[in-house]
Amino acid sequence: RFSLLLLNLEEYYFEQHTANHIINKGCRDERKFRGSLKICSKSIIFEPDDSIQPIIKIPLRDCISIKAPEDNEANNPFTRDTSGGISVVCNQVFLIKERNIIAPYKTIRGRTEHLFQLDVAGKLGDVVQTLHQLYRASCLDKMGDQAAMITAILQSRLARTSFDKNRFQSISETLHMECKAEMVTPLVTNPGHVCVTDANLYFQPLNGYPKPVVQITLQNVRRIYKRRHGLMPLGLEVFCTENDLCSDIYLKFYNCQDRDELYFLIATYIENHVTEHTAESYMLQWQRGHISNYQYLLHLNNLADRSCNDLSQYPVFPWIIADYSSSVLDLTKPETFRDLSKPIGALNKERLDRLLTRYQEMPEPKFMYGSHYSSPGYVLFYLVRVAPEYMLCLQNGKFDHADRMFNSLAETWKNCLDGATDFKELIPEFYESDSSFLVNSLKLDLGKRQGGKMVEDVELPPWASGPDDFLQKSQEALESQYVSEHLHEWIDIIFGYKQKGSEAVAAHNVFHPLTYEGGVDLNSIMDPNEKVALLTQILEFGQTPKQLFTIPHPRRIIPKLKSLSRASSHSVSITESPVSPNEESFEDLTEESITLAWNNIAKLKSDERYKIHKEAITGIAVTCNGSSVFTTSQDSTLKMFSKESKTIQRSVSFSNMALSSCLILPGDTTVISSSWDNHIYFYSIAFGRQQDTLMGHDDAVSKICWRDGRLYSASWDSTVKVWHCVPGETLSSKKHHFELLAELEHDVSVNAIDLNAANTILASGTKEGTISVWDVTTATVLHQTECLNMGVCCWLFCLLFSFFTDSRHLLSAGEDCCFKVIDVQTGMLISSVTAGEPQRCFKWDGNTILSGSQSGELLIWDLLGGKVIERIKGHTGAVMSMWMNEQCNSVITGGEDKEIMFWKLQY
Repeated sequence: RFSLLLLNLEEYYFEQHTANHIINKGCRDERKFRGSLKICSKSIIFEPDDSIQPIIKIPLRDCISIKAPEDNEANNPFTRDTSGGISVVCNQVFLIKERNIIAPYKTIRGRTEHLFQLDVAGKLGDVVQTLHQLYRASCLDKMGDQAAMITAILQSRLARTSFDKNRFQSISETLHMECKAEMVTPLVTNPGHVCVTDANLYFQPLNGYPKPVVQITLQNVRRIYKRRHGLMPLGLEVFCTENDLCSDIYLKFYNCQDRDELYFLIATYIENHVTEHTAESYMLQWQRGHISNYQYLLHLNNLADRSCNDLSQYPVFPWIIADYSSSVLDLTKPETFRDLSKPIGALNKERLDRLLTRYQEMPEPKFMYGSHYSSPGYVLFYLVRVAPEYMLCLQNGKFDHADRMFNSLAETWKNCLDGATDFKELIPEFYESDSSFLVNSLKLDLGKRQGGKMVEDVELPPWASGPDDFLQKSQEALESQYVSEHLHEWIDIIFGYKQKGSEAVAAHNVFHPLTYEGGVDLNSIMDPNEKVALLTQILEFGQTPKQLFTIPHPRRIIPKLKSLSRASSHSVSITESPVSPNEESFEDLTEESITLAWNNIAKLKSDERYKIHKEAITGIAVTCNGSSVFTTSQDSTLKMFSKESKTIQRSVSFSNMALSSCLILPGDTTVISSSWDNHIYFYSIAFGRQQDTLMGHDDAVSKICWRDGRLYSASWDSTVKVWHCVPGETLSSKKHHFELLAELEHDVSVNAIDLNAANTILASGTKEGTISVWDVTTATVLHQTECLNMGVCCWLFCLLFSFFTDSRHLLSAGEDCCFKVIDVQTGMLISSVTAGEPQRCFKWDGNTILSGSQSGELLIWDLLGGKVIERIKGHTGAVMSMWMNEQCNSVITGGEDKEIMFWKLQY
């Protein structure tokens, strides 16, 4: 029945001894109860073996005397008598769990004596000496002095002990590190020794509670996070699962060096087994629909130092539903939902106006809200029915007043809207499957409300038939289309750019300065009493999550139902709103064939290869019927290769300078080639001759694109130019007419360009690694992203929009050997995957990448997993160019080895 929750906050449990508790010794009604005597830093606790009897807790500060045998100092209140045990006289005692019922502690005031007889009499002297030390600490006036003395006693005990190596799982294990630490669970910490070997992580509690050793197999570790604990960077949390809310162990160290060394050891071990996820990589998965809204919020909470083991930093989830009165919950109506663009405190305009008036009149440091949206009290407000002992621990053995309990969803929501000091959000349990926190299944006596009604189960809204149905509908609401379209706004407030600074003020999202990371430097506070008081205030008030994003969070990509089948192969776990009857509900055959091709892209096999150039091949274009393949090369030639006859049918040289790329205009009548001689050449397929020349740049033309009668050309002269081309007549008596529509200026050479599906946005990449996103209609820059690796600029080789995600994402590859995904709407770099070597060209579908490497291999990447799925042997030199047909089942590559290779999918 004993648990660490019976201790006070910031109290330690040191040791236990089997003993008898003797009542009325020497009298006719003498009674003896066998049990366990617990020595704690601020109290003595006796747990009887008989569960009918109450646990006795004696605060050391309330002790009058502590006596033991063989000491005749008559004038010392701590003299020893000849009773054969420890006599404790006190003026206050708490009785806990009488008849094994969880209830508020019963307080016995007045002078009482308790005699404890230890089984091992030889330990009596040491126990009494320990109690005297702890009693002196509890009698100190100032909390800081008490804490300092107890810490000294604890550290002395830890220094006298070490990890028991006999607890290793195998005698062959190699020790890597041992240090002192505390295991953290909600509201309490337990000191002991941490040990890391080549196979396991161990924690041995100093007191042997709740078990002698906690062991984590390193091979099972999936995630590891550094944590702030008590506002200090001393925590470490280890997960052996990918998506669970609760971790396997949370440790708090006594210095940063130990924490960081242990993190390094575990991270080094698991780096080859587990992909480390960042907020950006989870964002990419969420945007694509590969993880649900719930899972994404859970991952963000983890990354922002929120933990189920720390109630002052418990995971925070949003109120979603605003309708608690209707008989039917309509998830198609926007008014059913809470406005996710505002914090709770800003949802009621009248209340907000009052708060803003006070804010304007307030001296610095100003804050709008006097309480937080997440605190230990709020967490236990929701969970009291399943975690009553936590509430009793937090509130000194008492439940809250019955009228302030979590009685009704409608009442709680109303109070969050109207209450002068109530701004709380929700916790993850509201969107999970365990409804026990809504039901008083423990039959707790939580008090009687003013109307005479006992506090029982939580009153649910009319639209919920029961607790399970309530959670089911809450989950559906969280995963609904409305929330998917607006959740990024709430993320901006809680984890993002509206969390701090001027954006927070504009969003009415300003809390007390002490709640923010870095709001106070505890190391700079020399007075221990001030430090303890400040820390207690902050931990009870609640803390703002670590800021994860400093620019607006991208929106989620909401697909129609027809596009979900593409993602189904990646284990989608979300439920999208069904499409309306007038929308297309099934993919057409082309989309199905593309999906099939990309799902089997690892089965790509080399078909044929031909050496057709004298230098590296830089561009590939294929006619619509696939019969003719045009290639450009650094040998300055444009060649036409026939697939049927397997011969070169034409070879054209426009100048003695290298050609950099080529494309075929619609209708298969004209090939356009770009050259390092600053020109763009138009070649007539029908007449077999150069038809026109566009002298449009002052340096080499690196890349060209053609869309809807417009030519887009990138050049080393630091520009991208947009041309309107009116074709000449086929008899070539008239030349093409070129009209310059726009000139997009850059600071340095431009090497790569691509356009989105709507031809409204152009992306360009430079030799310094800068990616610019342009609005083509206005010729203005929307975003610029510096794709730097370790601070070094990188030449960008390739840049492509993903048409499979409505061109929302842009993928780049460059000299830094990294694939980088950028959200086009915000310019945010949302994923970076290290490739190990430069990838010179690629194709992708938004999830999987087919890339040509510097070494000549074709690599297939799982972008979300950040790993290579397949390596396919290809060219003997770098793969310089790649073409893929519309069905994505046929590929042609050109290499530094002067060869073209034909590839086909072998289903």
